[in-house]
Amino acid sequence: MSRPTDPAVMTRPVGGDGVEMSISTDMIRRGAIVAPVIVAICGVVWGGDGAWSSLYGIAIVFANFLLAALLISTAARISLGLLMGVTMFGYLLRLGLIFLAVYAVKDAPWISLPALGATIIVTHLGLLFWEMKYVAISLAHSGRASDAPKLS
Repeated sequence: MSRPTDPAVMTRPVGGDGVEMSISTDMIRRGAIVAPVIVAICGVVWGGDGAWSSLYGIAIVFANFLLAALLISTAARISLGLLMGVTMFGYLLRLGLIFLAVYAVKDAPWISLPALGATIIVTHLGLLFWEMKYVAISLAHSGRASDAPKLS
């Protein structure tokens, strides 16, 4: 058995259940529930361009959550060291992709940048905070709170 300070620990796969995809798809499911409300609000405030922009922003957020889960779950199956690197640099990569997605449409006639920006920010934060209610984070059991053992 290896000690925690053993460098070989960094080259081994991470044990345990991979819950990243489950959490990500759960956030997307919840996002799909509130997406019509977000689109309607943006449509009322910024018109038709606001509605299209909010749909595009929601798609960006969903893609970001899926890409994050895919990167983390894939790296965890390979090694702990790769998982750490992918977590840190994957965040920067995903920020860059969000920037490129916004930059690609910034001059499009159907885009409303305030609606797009508000949608991206509010949807990211809203879904992350909403999901916190359903995620159990502990050393004994991590993942979905509904899967956690009940303590009496």
